[in-house]
Amino acid sequence: MSGETDLQKLLASMRPRLYPDVYVFATLPPGVVLPEGVESVMRFIEREGLTLIVAEHEAKAAGLAGTFRCRMITLDIHSSLEAVGFLAAITTRLAAAGMGVNPVSAFYHDHLFVPADRAEEAMAILRTLAAESAADFGA
Repeated sequence: MSGETDLQKLLASMRPRLYPDVYVFATLPPGVVLPEGVESVMRFIEREGLTLIVAEHEAKAAGLAGTFRCRMITLDIHSSLEAVGFLAAITTRLAAAGMGVNPVSAFYHDHLFVPADRAEEAMAILRTLAAESAADFGA
């Protein structure tokens, strides 16, 4: 299954789902082992170290300094990793509202990490974008 590539269909069919946990971004220097009990939703190795997105309560319990308190929104549509413009359209709309976002593309879905205190606003923006796109798409 390769996922959807049609931008209009992606926008019209996406169903944003907000998770209840607050997450933070944390980092570990190269060679430092991930503390036991920390279950990250994302790990990415950079030259400077390991970047993690973890639940805030887990980061605190493990003594990890976290930054960017955020909530995770999953866009429930299987988007192709080769889809063009999907995240650009979404991040442009959120940027127009003055909202920073850290998107992560995984194999099946795209995930947005938005400021924790603006998560409901982000959901409203995404729902509006989907509805507008559905009307344009004829869905």
